[in-house]
Amino acid sequence: MIDDTIAAIATAPGEAGISIIRISGSKAIDILDSIFKTKKEASIRDFSQRRLVYGHIVDREKNKILDEVLAVYMKAPYTYTKEDTVEINCHGGIVPTRNILELVLRKGARMADPGEFTKRAFLNGRIDLAQAEAVIDLIKAKTNKGFDVALSQLEGSISRNIKDIRDIILQTLAHLHVSIDYTEEDIEEITYPQLLSNMEIVKEKIKRLLDTSETGKIIREGLNTVIIGKPNVGKSSLLNALLKESRAIVTDIPGTTRDVIEENLSIRGIPLKIVDTAGIRDTDDIVERMGVERSKEFFNKADLVILVLDASEDLTKEDNEIIELINDRRAIVLLNKTDLPQRVKKEDLQKLLPNKKIIQISILQEKGLNEIEEEIVKMVYGGHIKEMDISFVTNVRHKNSLERAAKSIEEGLEAVKQELPYDLIEVDIKDCYDALGEITGDTVDDNIIDKIFANFCLGK
Repeated sequence: MIDDTIAAIATAPGEAGISIIRISGSKAIDILDSIFKTKKEASIRDFSQRRLVYGHIVDREKNKILDEVLAVYMKAPYTYTKEDTVEINCHGGIVPTRNILELVLRKGARMADPGEFTKRAFLNGRIDLAQAEAVIDLIKAKTNKGFDVALSQLEGSISRNIKDIRDIILQTLAHLHVSIDYTEEDIEEITYPQLLSNMEIVKEKIKRLLDTSETGKIIREGLNTVIIGKPNVGKSSLLNALLKESRAIVTDIPGTTRDVIEENLSIRGIPLKIVDTAGIRDTDDIVERMGVERSKEFFNKADLVILVLDASEDLTKEDNEIIELINDRRAIVLLNKTDLPQRVKKEDLQKLLPNKKIIQISILQEKGLNEIEEEIVKMVYGGHIKEMDISFVTNVRHKNSLERAAKSIEEGLEAVKQELPYDLIEVDIKDCYDALGEITGDTVDDNIIDKIFANFCLGK
């Protein structure tokens, strides 16, 4: 039972059109009633809930009006937190917002911890832990696709999948329990083939969720992408073309880019954190050499490497060294300057990089850019996920729990195939059940819950 009342500013700090002070808890309406003065001196309770009411916030002890506001109250349990909730819409300046919050705190509320409103929604059973985590993903979404996925999770897409799997496991555990504890009763025991069938279904459902996790992580956090190549092959021109703006300086002088340039963009709903690097080559210029070293650091951390080569010149030693670097990396190779006479043939390059996608482009003539986007989309979705799907595992914590669940069910399956005693099999199945419960919060540790909500912003 949560018996205290919390308050916080629910809008972003700084100057704006309005600010919202949010109050939740058993004293929320009493606090509003004690500081809110309507035009006709009526109590806020004289007005219907969920209706914005015009009035003033008044510090009655000082007989001072703090601001002209609109206020609304909402009664439990039909609120975000399932508690009595109040929202005060005041002018969006720092002074009125701070003064009203301080008055609310003096009247008996305490300052909310980060994410405490959503935490109360979870603790009061309005949402589960996976849905609560989707709230912060909604706020931090970088693309429409990321927002749609987070909204789907907030509405329970992941939670429903987990519940379906746990229901199958629970039924299996119930049958196992009967078979272990009531062997002398005239009750039909579950057979090894039945166990095998149930557990194979669970294994497949967990696998389907895990298959979406890599794509989901990219949609949530972005694809770390680095553009590499020797100087003057068109790396900065490519960045400008993808951004559709002149972000990087482009000249015919090799070594123009001496440091990395970082930008964010969206390609068909996929967020990219893209880095244009200094050209990788041996140089006596100390500043350029430092840029080359930074380029190598970003290359080592990248999820996707885009190698740009100049098709109008023969491959150099530097080109070949970079080609060797990307052999075991997720990479796209671009043959640029195809508007000029070509010295590098795609088929010859493909022999050096048999497992890499090679795209012929001309940034000057804007040729091949759509093909680059299509290849990135294909890489991210991996062929087994539809681009229009919104059911993804985007959270690393969820992925880790699913991996533990998959390991437990795999060990249980092996025990079934060996027809080991039921009580040994039960342990593995129960571990799987608990691991999945961590995702929705049914079996998660309190310390993990606190850590999750500590990442939220104040007022949410």
